[in-house]
Amino acid sequence: MWQSYLKNFKVYLTLERSLSENSIEAYLRDIGKIWEYLEIAGEADVQPEQVTDKHIFNFFYYISELGLEATSQARILSGIKAFFKYLLLEDVIKIDPTGLIVSPKIGRKLPATLSFPEIIKMLDIIDLSTPEGTRNRAILEVLYSSGLRVSELVNLTITESYFDIGFLRIIGKGDKVRLVPIGKDAMHYTKIYMEEIRKQQLIKKGAENFMFLNRRGNQLSRVMIFLIIKDLASKAGINKIISPHTFRHSFATHLIEGGADLRAVQEMLGHESITTTEIYTHLDREFLQQTIVDFHPRSQGFRKKK
Repeated sequence: MWQSYLKNFKVYLTLERSLSENSIEAYLRDIGKIWEYLEIAGEADVQPEQVTDKHIFNFFYYISELGLEATSQARILSGIKAFFKYLLLEDVIKIDPTGLIVSPKIGRKLPATLSFPEIIKMLDIIDLSTPEGTRNRAILEVLYSSGLRVSELVNLTITESYFDIGFLRIIGKGDKVRLVPIGKDAMHYTKIYMEEIRKQQLIKKGAENFMFLNRRGNQLSRVMIFLIIKDLASKAGINKIISPHTFRHSFATHLIEGGADLRAVQEMLGHESITTTEIYTHLDREFLQQTIVDFHPRSQGFRKKK
């Protein structure tokens, strides 16, 4: 039924609203996200006329948890509101489930999200002629490539980094283990750091397996990562309050904005499933890796358009 309603909604947008093809596709993509969410939540049988305000609220809470910024949430809400107003107009529904949902109040306030050009500015400002610069470039590439928490980054180990298959084995909150794809640029700069910088260091006992080290050969701290990012943002002229978590939010936002599957982003971020164990469908490595290739800006040649 969703497909039928969306097909008719597309005709309505084309003939009665006279919207451009790009605008129509954006509307349909945003409405498709709530359909996708219902499948994730184990409510795939819920048809458009059965959607309630509770479904809408839970959907926006879910994408907020994934890290989608408030402006993107507002745009998605606009598309969903238009769809249900159309259903109201066609007498498919009697009550608009989006009627009481106000955009500014959706989800919690998230940290600032960096645009792709802002991330490139931060990457480009790094001085690769210094050992710390080479390391910092690798760190930022990994953060943006894989959406890691800062604690996961500082605890990243060599033995759990599988560059041959393009994955990192991450131990997240609650000691939950997940496999996360790592991009080609992140692997490239990490390998340079490993070969040209890390191999030359005198490494402290107990820190031998940690991927990223400070200049004394010891494990980096969370505070150090924060200071690195704050300094680079300042040098790049980015006047936002950002942190390592900003890269995680940017990772999720850019993937979802590009059209990535919500379940894949949830899996890569290591969030708890919103469904029961029986309902949740585990995603295979190939699907997660293809999501990065298809939807992550660093995998789509955006570098050339800078």
